[in-house]
Amino acid sequence: MLIADEHPIVREGLATLINRTFDMQVVAEASNGQEAVEKYAAQSPNIALLELRLPIMNGVETVMSICAKEPAARLIVFTTCQGEEDIYRALKAGAYGYLFKNTSLNELVECIRAVAQGKRWIPPAVAAQLGKRVADRGLTFRETEVLRAVTNGKSNKEIGALLDISEATVKVHMTHILEKLNVTGRTEAINVAFRRGLVHMDPVAAA
Repeated sequence: MLIADEHPIVREGLATLINRTFDMQVVAEASNGQEAVEKYAAQSPNIALLELRLPIMNGVETVMSICAKEPAARLIVFTTCQGEEDIYRALKAGAYGYLFKNTSLNELVECIRAVAQGKRWIPPAVAAQLGKRVADRGLTFRETEVLRAVTNGKSNKEIGALLDISEATVKVHMTHILEKLNVTGRTEAINVAFRRGLVHMDPVAAA
């Protein structure tokens, strides 16, 4: 098994718990997405346990990259990210399972065994969030770009210059964004965007 998580203490703790299970063994660890892709290719583990918030390449990009080279890869997202967009993107990218980090060890072991057998593992809490995403009208790529710029504090004029579109076009995109998110203003849109996983805090800005 491969474990990919930015934090050494998380990797060490997971490896210790998993290695205590008689039919499981951790053969590789990675601290970022790029390293996870490289070690997966080198070790060919039966299962990979991936955090979504990975440096260099995020979890979704990592899943996509691994699956592009190995379509039959059995990947499990084990993360703190509970936004419906995070879940939707990870599963669409090719993950077999999705677990929140507040799950029990027993459920994690059950998930690993099920995915190793080629089964999908979507717990009720994850399924509920995924259902919200499926029911919602998704944002287009351009609308997501505009929303990301809004969360970074950019004005309509600045967004237009950044994306090489007119300010009027930015306003149209914003109208569609507010409508799709069912909100009335930018502040509320930003809050919903972070909660749903539509955008993430820039690690540099958050530092």
